[in-house]
Amino acid sequence: MANNNIVGHAKTLFIAGLRDAHAMECQAQEMLERQISRLRHYPRVEDRLRTHLQETAEQIRRLDEALNVVGESRSALKDPAMPLAGNSTAPFQSLAGDAIVRNVLASYAFEHFEIASYESLLAMAEAAKQMSCIGFLRPSLHEERAMADWLAEHLREVTLRHLELSAENIEASR
Repeated sequence: MANNNIVGHAKTLFIAGLRDAHAMECQAQEMLERQISRLRHYPRVEDRLRTHLQETAEQIRRLDEALNVVGESRSALKDPAMPLAGNSTAPFQSLAGDAIVRNVLASYAFEHFEIASYESLLAMAEAAKQMSCIGFLRPSLHEERAMADWLAEHLREVTLRHLELSAENIEASR
């Protein structure tokens, strides 16, 4: 009986986690679109963010499928609210002279939040006996790790490029 209680409780938390992840990815999508629209002097960053934007759209689709598998749908309340919370700092970051560096730092931190979210979802899927959902989650975890690694590998390059441009009085934040 106790094992059935754990499985049932895990499924409830897993469904809530899927909804949260869906909202998280919608927030990531908004953040990526906003960052891409501001890049001018950083074509490698722009290219990688465009690729990750496509991955994010696929992650949202996979989360929709996972929710369908467990007989649920995404939360109508969380998705619109999450991007608004993420966008609230956008006006201040765009005014900062080092917005590109701040954006890379924020993206790196956000990627690690997403990695932790997918790790947790995978553990909950196993505990909830929702093995069919694991195939929807593992590719997203892999993509988030790859993006975090890319950002870590290119932070120095972006920072030095920003310093170079700003020293030449070129708007370096974009």
